Amino acid sequence: MASKRSSLSARRQRIGKVSLYQHHGCWWIYYRESGTTVRKRFGSDKREAEKAAAQVNHQVTSREPTLLSFSPIAVPELRKQFLEYHENILQSSLGTVERYRSVTLHLIRFVEDVCPTAKAHEINPEQFVGFLRRQKVASNGNAAAAKRRISGKGLAFALQTCRTMFNYGLKKRHFPPYVGNPFSELPVDRMKIEDAKPIFVFTEELEYQCLTKASEWEFPIHFVGAKTGLRVGELSHMMIEDLDLEQGWLRVTNKVDLGWRIKTGQERLIPLLPEVASVLKKVVGKRRGGPVFLRLKFNNILPEQSAILMRSDIQSMIRKCEGELTRKVEAQYAQKAWQQAGHVKNDLIRLSFIKLMKMIGHPESTCAKSWRHTFATVLQDANVDPLIRQQVMGHSPLMKGSLGMTSRYTHTRPETLRRQVEAALRLWPRSLLLAESWASA
Repeated sequence: MASKRSSLSARRQRIGKVSLYQHHGCWWIYYRESGTTVRKRFGSDKREAEKAAAQVNHQVTSREPTLLSFSPIAVPELRKQFLEYHENILQSSLGTVERYRSVTLHLIRFVEDVCPTAKAHEINPEQFVGFLRRQKVASNGNAAAAKRRISGKGLAFALQTCRTMFNYGLKKRHFPPYVGNPFSELPVDRMKIEDAKPIFVFTEELEYQCLTKASEWEFPIHFVGAKTGLRVGELSHMMIEDLDLEQGWLRVTNKVDLGWRIKTGQERLIPLLPEVASVLKKVVGKRRGGPVFLRLKFNNILPEQSAILMRSDIQSMIRKCEGELTRKVEAQYAQKAWQQAGHVKNDLIRLSFIKLMKMIGHPESTCAKSWRHTFATVLQDANVDPLIRQQVMGHSPLMKGSLGMTSRYTHTRPETLRRQVEAALRLWPRSLLLAESWASA
């Protein structure tokens, strides 16, 4: 017995309060944390084990959580912390938080059905994928609507969200360090999405047909969307104060005090063709502020209606609030102010687009974002500089992109931006002639 102990001691070394020894070809770390004995295997690489032992010793001495310590957590509690982090710390948009809340509910149901006592780090992601593929959900969130299988994109989004949530848990030391994120092993990016609808991109002829079918109220909305590449939400929240029709510019801005912001947060300038400016002048008329596009049957039009009055309305509702003033309540007040100002809801624009596409024989195209896809494609066809395309579209700059650090040092001049975009849009003259006729009628 004495010989065995002496042999073990010969292979053992100490780094401060941490013991390091070799056993059956593997290096082990031994120490005490908060009165509890911790013994972990680190593999056959002695140098890596020594580095880990030194780090753990520093953490034990400083009374910090050690490299190997973790606090197991149940999935419902992890989900709660993750959603609170996005809502209160990152202040992600309410729409994003609600999407995360909805999609992570599938994981809660999986745990309740399959492994009710399992901790988060014990979840089997492959079983969860099988569970998701068997689920049926209402496509529009209405419980009374017909249910169908989760789409390929929906499945990918659910797994990506779970991966993000578990990364948050990993940073908060809720998982063993030797386990990692179980969702990181899933090849989400390589999963085939076979039920995705094809992206519809207009031709010049189809664009002309669609705009000729548009009503007096519909035409300016879809024409401006086609010639600016705006998102539907940016179209509906565009305000007269954002326009410089004399110089021909549109500034897409965040309107945080009015409860709305751009999807990526990237504010930008978009040049307006003279034909687009003429259409917008006719839409605006004598109004000096407020939303550019108004509901079809909105009659409470005031020449002085502006963002200042909308902010005043929101502040008035906030002062009268008797309950807890949450972000959700503030968003409801902002939505009411937009409604009182005549704002066009996004769904009305989408329904209008669907109707027009049916009229020209393309009922399969149901996404108004097709205008944005077409705008970007026209810019590419005209060889517009990639950096200008990125800026006009309002996409977030990526350091890993082909331009890399060059994009940080390149500052596009307004005249260059206007020249390239205008040259691209003039490749399709028929809709521009149609706009001239509409504006002068």
